[in-house]
Amino acid sequence: MPDPTDQSRRVAIAIAAHPDDIEFMMAGTLLLLREAGWEIHSLNLSSGNCGSVRLGAEETEAKRLAEAGEAATILGATFHPPFSRDLEVFYDEVHLRRLASIVREVDPSIVLTHSPEDYMEDHMNTSRLAVTAAFARGMPNFGVAPERAPVESDVAVYHGMPHGLRDGLRRRVVPGLFVDTTSVLETKRRALAAHRSQKEWLDVSQGLDSYLQTMEAMSLALGQASGKFQHAEGWRRHSHLGFSAKEIDPLGQALGQAALANADYEDGLG
Repeated sequence: MPDPTDQSRRVAIAIAAHPDDIEFMMAGTLLLLREAGWEIHSLNLSSGNCGSVRLGAEETEAKRLAEAGEAATILGATFHPPFSRDLEVFYDEVHLRRLASIVREVDPSIVLTHSPEDYMEDHMNTSRLAVTAAFARGMPNFGVAPERAPVESDVAVYHGMPHGLRDGLRRRVVPGLFVDTTSVLETKRRALAAHRSQKEWLDVSQGLDSYLQTMEAMSLALGQASGKFQHAEGWRRHSHLGFSAKEIDPLGQALGQAALANADYEDGLG
């Protein structure tokens, strides 16, 4: 299989559930990869159609699609349009074949996605779909839609932090890798601010005073947990089995001093 650090294969994709999920928890890492010369892609599976208390589903979808495209432009990412809807992101054949087609088309060596444990099913199902889509990238007998040829390449899957940094049962989730996002925080903030429709929705539905402040509070908390960075994003690396012939960490290698392994996590205490 090709070397995942090969200069010609420096491609990363962020796969999230809803418009703004990437900007909340993954965009800083994407920006740093882009600065390091990587090609970056963004995909939210759902259209975000339920994300309004005053607009209908179709109008909400159109608004959120435009906002997501604007955010991807700010990040410098290739934007892939959604193909599902809120609360309809299921771990099923239709979603899996569609997502696996995109993974084969992009052929990333880094996949960034949700935590397997989170506060809502769309996030957790997206995480499972991203893992299996990456796993099936080279299986010629697994049909994808639209049809794409299988790819023979190593890939590493990284799971981000859940919103609130806790799972659905309120237990703390500890990252295995901290990424220093201090230098790109302002650009990350601008990308998140592009999702203007979400301030009203989150204020009403979840009692959040400001989605921008919430993002910054989480990045500050992760920075403090790192013991080194001011702002950070956190990641847990999926097992390499089925994804590469041996243990690889292309994200840590690509980011160098901007990435810090959590020794406690690696020692099994996380």
